[in-house]
Amino acid sequence: MSYPQPSTSAYSSTAGESSKSFVATWLLSAFLGGLGVDRFYLGKIGTGVLKLVTLGGLGVWALIDLILVLAGAQKDKEGRSLAGYDQNKKIAWIVTAVLFVLGIVGNIASGTLAAIGS
Repeated sequence: MSYPQPSTSAYSSTAGESSKSFVATWLLSAFLGGLGVDRFYLGKIGTGVLKLVTLGGLGVWALIDLILVLAGAQKDKEGRSLAGYDQNKKIAWIVTAVLFVLGIVGNIASGTLAAIGS
């Protein structure tokens, strides 16, 4: 008796862990997300081009992608989870939060200094 064999196509399975790194995706998304580099890295060429042309959806798409990466919801082209997420998620959230707060403080300080100088 012959049983149907499961498909061996790379696109048919969403199980397993990707060869794409969570840390690399997180850093690309944080620093070059507005240019779609994170999408190109994950093999998502079509959305990478759209993200590049729209400059990360004027920042909105880039921010959403960064949140998706940090939440562990971003997958590679084949639907697999990024490698190293569980080991690195805490430090990624902390570093992202610190950079965000430093950016806000820096903007407030530069605005205050500009107001004092004029």
